[in-house]
Amino acid sequence: MTLQEAIIARHSVRQYETKPIEPEKIAQLQSAIGEANADGRLHLQLVTDEPEAFAAGLAKYGKFSGVSNYIALICRKGEDELLGYRAERIVLQAQTLGLNSCWVGLTFRKQPNRYTIADGETMHGVIALGYGKTQGVQHPLKPIGKFCKSNITPLPDWFRRGVEAAALAPTAMNMQKFEFQLLDNDRVAARTRFSLAGSYLKIDLGIVKCHFEIAAGSENFRWA
Repeated sequence: MTLQEAIIARHSVRQYETKPIEPEKIAQLQSAIGEANADGRLHLQLVTDEPEAFAAGLAKYGKFSGVSNYIALICRKGEDELLGYRAERIVLQAQTLGLNSCWVGLTFRKQPNRYTIADGETMHGVIALGYGKTQGVQHPLKPIGKFCKSNITPLPDWFRRGVEAAALAPTAMNMQKFEFQLLDNDRVAARTRFSLAGSYLKIDLGIVKCHFEIAAGSENFRWA
């Protein structure tokens, strides 16, 4: 499975089997996380065999069950967009390994003894990982015109592919408050719109830019 195929296959999953993630897959995830953290701007951390974060309380409200593996989403202040971009790429890599996932902002209980948050860093949530009891369900899709604007017609195929992939991306409360603008033949601007989930907008922007770039092909455009 390619990353582009993973964009289509991946859906948010909240109920998981007790099956552990194989060591070789954990090694691949750790490698991807190491690459994401390499420049010191992010501090993503894989936590395995830890069921307490989703054992009770808010997790039950969020209808989570069976979660014992997750990625702690930790980064320096101001790096929210980068966190969204790089962590979503790991989510898609996990999908290629046959793993399911779900971005979680609030409905879990912090377990500070299982990860490290350094001075100047903030934890923005976790990504649940594992073998889902189902493959999840695609959220309702909107026309791509809801997510883009351009004075250039017809839209280039690569731009259309990018926006379509972005529309498949997970966002806080599925609000999808983003927009892509084709400024000229190869320059693209990505922006957020007002949302009640404003604290997650930059993370969402990074997630949708990840999807756009994979589907559009980085060789076809440059970010404005």
